[in-house]
Amino acid sequence: MSVITTGIQGHCAHCGSTHLLAPWQLNAIAINETFPCSHCHKALRLSDPKQIKRIKSLDSVAMLRASTLVMVCTALLVALVMEWVGLLSVLEQVNFSLVAILIYFIVVQYARHRQHITLVLEAAKAHND
Repeated sequence: MSVITTGIQGHCAHCGSTHLLAPWQLNAIAINETFPCSHCHKALRLSDPKQIKRIKSLDSVAMLRASTLVMVCTALLVALVMEWVGLLSVLEQVNFSLVAILIYFIVVQYARHRQHITLVLEAAKAHND
């Protein structure tokens, strides 16, 4: 069984442990449901508005990575065609391509950095609201 690591960690209010959140735990956070701690099995919930806003902003980061990939591929094709037609020299086309690839890696690094967060999970009430 393979687990996709998102880099989002949860810090339990009950036992104080910090662990990577599983996809089903992230889904529970997204729909504002309680879920058990994977260490002490007590009910947890994310209720801090700033952290909820940050977790919801991760969707836009995923779209940023995808749109940057499309932009870089398009830029590489345009540079190749411009070199083929004769509007760019081979050296200019290589430089243009390297800059586009560098921009892509910078964006991917930014997206990875934004995904590595630790959420402070609070104790949940006995009943769901």
